[in-house]
Amino acid sequence: MFQAEISPQFSVVIPFYNEASFLPETLRSWLGQTRLPDEIVLVDNGSTDSSLDVCREHLDGFSGNVVYAADNRPGKVNALETGCRRASGRYLVFADADTYYPPHYLALAEDLIRKTGDRTVALMAQGAGSHPDRLPTRIRRGFYVGLSYILTKQSFTGGYGQIIRSDVLTNAGGFSERQWPYVLVDHEIMQRVFKYGDSLYHIDFWCIPSGRRKDRSKVRWTLPERLLYHITPFRLKDRFFYDFLGPRLASRGMTHLNLRDRSWESPSGDHAEQS
Repeated sequence: MFQAEISPQFSVVIPFYNEASFLPETLRSWLGQTRLPDEIVLVDNGSTDSSLDVCREHLDGFSGNVVYAADNRPGKVNALETGCRRASGRYLVFADADTYYPPHYLALAEDLIRKTGDRTVALMAQGAGSHPDRLPTRIRRGFYVGLSYILTKQSFTGGYGQIIRSDVLTNAGGFSERQWPYVLVDHEIMQRVFKYGDSLYHIDFWCIPSGRRKDRSKVRWTLPERLLYHITPFRLKDRFFYDFLGPRLASRGMTHLNLRDRSWESPSGDHAEQS
């Protein structure tokens, strides 16, 4: 069992592709944590802008370990595979390059891990709107926290808010384009992780993904597919992903490369909730 007196080691893994306009706010949010990361792993996925220079500028003087990696194979799943291989922490904190993480993010994660130990193999932060403390937003987060106790072993958040124990992720096969080359990588990876334990949600565990993408039609599943995901028993979830959803996404050309589509607004300094 995980010993309470031992501090968990957090490696923040941030893949990026031409994110120079978005990275400064994200990196500042990690440097402003009340419990700083032990390590930040940055994976350049073939950027042609100044993203790498932005990272070096903002992380100059960071007291923890900084790892700069590159993977020129197009696609976030490839960058994640490389980032996981280069990370050394017991917990891998997956972060998007355009997402804001509040100062209490890692401190709360550490507290939750100390309280639950090895029973929890993943922590799941919900996406919050621009005003996360407003009552309607808290009610929405509370609803999904409650739902997570009913519909267990299901993901209610995106890859921007997942923290996964590194040994569990390795045993589950890790991120792999061969395993899952489609969109919804964040849900498919959790399907494999859930075979080793449970995830945990908390009403105050949130982050603010960018609302920059104008057209999400090529990166999201349909309402019937989402509903079927939630009602399918866990013992049949593999069949749902690999026999049903995968072929459907393939027929619509919905590979993970669609996430590189630049159909989004310019940064405004204000994050909005991502659906």
